[in-house]
Amino acid sequence: MTDACGGHVLFLNWRDTKHPEGGGSELYLDRVAGELVRHGYRVTLLCQAYGTAAAEESTPAGFRIVRRGGRHTVYLQAALVYLIGLLGIGPLSRRRLGRPDLIIDVGNGMPFLSRLYARRPVIVLVHHVHREQWPVVFGPRIARIGWWIESVLAIRVYRRCQYVAVSESTRDELVGLGVGRDRIAVVHNGTPEVTRPAVARTPNPSLMVLGRLVPHKRVEFALRATALLAVELPTIELVVAGQGWWDEPLRQLTADLEIEDRVRFAGFVTEEHKHELLCRSWLMLMPSLKEGWGLTIVEAGIRGTPSVAFRSAGGVADAMVDEETGVLVENEYDFFLQVRALLLDAQRRTGMGMAAAVHATRFTWEKAGAAFSGVVAGQLGDGHRMPAAQPLRLPVRE
Repeated sequence: MTDACGGHVLFLNWRDTKHPEGGGSELYLDRVAGELVRHGYRVTLLCQAYGTAAAEESTPAGFRIVRRGGRHTVYLQAALVYLIGLLGIGPLSRRRLGRPDLIIDVGNGMPFLSRLYARRPVIVLVHHVHREQWPVVFGPRIARIGWWIESVLAIRVYRRCQYVAVSESTRDELVGLGVGRDRIAVVHNGTPEVTRPAVARTPNPSLMVLGRLVPHKRVEFALRATALLAVELPTIELVVAGQGWWDEPLRQLTADLEIEDRVRFAGFVTEEHKHELLCRSWLMLMPSLKEGWGLTIVEAGIRGTPSVAFRSAGGVADAMVDEETGVLVENEYDFFLQVRALLLDAQRRTGMGMAAAVHATRFTWEKAGAAFSGVVAGQLGDGHRMPAAQPLRLPVRE
C-alpha cells in the first residue's frame, strides 16, 4: 500500500458486480475501488437497487455500496442521495453517506450529470463511446436522443472535468467528440494472476464466447460460424458462457441452425469454472460490436488461449497484438475464415497462445489501481472545489 492520501471518493454507477446484468465495466469499478481503499481512500459506490440485494452493504474489498432507485431512476436517486447526504438531513444524513471529496461519474451511455449539482471535483470514467450501440438497443428516436445526451450534453456538462478512459481507442473517440486530450488519462483494466493449475485443452476443436448475452455482443456471429465449421469439423463445440436478456433469441437461432448438439449455454460461471473453460478452449471469440477494453481477451490470453475479434470494436484492438496474440477481423465472413484457419493450424494457434500469455502479464489490477489513484490524487491535491454550475448553452451535433 502507498502512503494514505485520505479523502472520501464517491462512485456513481448504474450497477455493481452482483447485479444480474453486471459485466466487465462493473468488474473494473469493483477492482479499482478496492485498490483505492488500499491506497488510503474511503470509497462509496452508489448504484441501482435490484431484487433482494441489500440497500447498503460493505464489500470484502473495504468499500461501501449504497443501492437506490431502479434502471432509470438511479440517476435521480443519486442526485437526491448526494444532496440529502451533503445537507445532513433525513435518513441519509451526513453521518451515513458522508461528505465526498471527489465524485467518479461512470458514463455507461447515460451519464449521471453530477457536475450539475455537486460542488466537488468530478472525474468522468468512460469505458467506451456508445455511438453504434444506441440504434441496436433502442428505436431510432430514443437512439438519437441517447446519442445527443452522450455526445453533446455530457461533453458540455463535463467540459472542465478530468476524464479516465480504459483504452487508447476510447480516449481517441472522446477527443473526436471535443474532449481535450490533455484531460484524458488512460487506465487499462487489469487481470488477476492465475493461481489454479492449468487444465488440458479439449481433444476436439473448441470455441468459447464469454460475456453478457445482449444484442451488441453479436453472439450470433459465433453461432453461424460454428454451423459452417461443423460441416468440415463435425466434432467442433462452442461454449457460450454468460447470461442476459438476449438468451432466448440465441437459443432459438441455435435450434434454427440445427447445432444444438454443438453448442452449450453455460450461463453464469464461477471463477473456477471460467478458468477451466478458458484453459480448455482452443480459441476465444469476441464478435462484439463495441467494447471499451477486451477484458475477456486478456483473461483468455493469460491462460494461453488466443482470440479472434473485430478491429472496429474499439478497445479490443488495444487488448491484443494483431497476428501475434490473436487476430482482428474486418467483417463476419473474415471472422469465419480466420477462426477456421486457426483451428486448422495448431502450430500457429499454439504460438499465439504463448504470446498472449506473456502479453497479458502487462495488465494487473495493482498497476490499474496505482494509476487511478494518481489521477484521484491529482484532483484532490490542490484542494480544488468546482464553482456552482452555470446555465448551459448547448450546441446541436448533427
